Amino acid sequence: MFWYDPTFIILVPALLLSLWASITVQSRFAQYSRVRSRIGMTGVELARFILDSAGLYNVRIERIHGSLTDHYDPREKVVRLSQATYSSDSIAALGVVAHEIGHAIQDAKGYTPLVIRNAIAPVAQFSSNLAWVFFIIGLVTGMFGLAKFGIILFSIAVLFTIITLPVEFDASRRALQILEKNLLMPADELKGVKAVLSAAAMTYVAAMLMAVLQLIRMILIARRD
Repeated sequence: MFWYDPTFIILVPALLLSLWASITVQSRFAQYSRVRSRIGMTGVELARFILDSAGLYNVRIERIHGSLTDHYDPREKVVRLSQATYSSDSIAALGVVAHEIGHAIQDAKGYTPLVIRNAIAPVAQFSSNLAWVFFIIGLVTGMFGLAKFGIILFSIAVLFTIITLPVEFDASRRALQILEKNLLMPADELKGVKAVLSAAAMTYVAAMLMAVLQLIRMILIARRD
């Protein structure tokens, strides 16, 4: 069967990068979670301060379960902070919170890559779920038109991962700028924030690489069959 195909080796670099990125982000977050920031704010206090300073009074803040589950929801206009960051005053927590507020600011300013990502997100999720279904059915039945349609669907998911990169990198840039210029975070603490956010960014790079290599693999399998 095609899922045992030797072309699976194409995915090895992405798998290794994903493993390294996951271990690194967990390690750095744990490391800097033990270091309290001298800013004197918890995650939720920092979030509210930055949002209000940017005039985003309508953006709510919610607490959610989990660790590193923090995210900004552009549909609900809400920043959701995890248990690991909401009440924490650590360098790691403040860096993650500032990053998510960076997304809220992107949304408010109509940052183009974010607008594009939000627009294709529902389609990308749909495409990602169904791409392999059409691809497998097409190969098994010999209906290669279906297999090609599966490749097209998966291409949309790949595009989503590519567009995600500038969105995430820009949010981190905004976060560092806010912490440095608006809150005067000391240089040694900024170094820790950069370490955490850089590791987190690599998880998105790994996801993009995995998607691209999966697409290449699908094309090779379709051509062979």
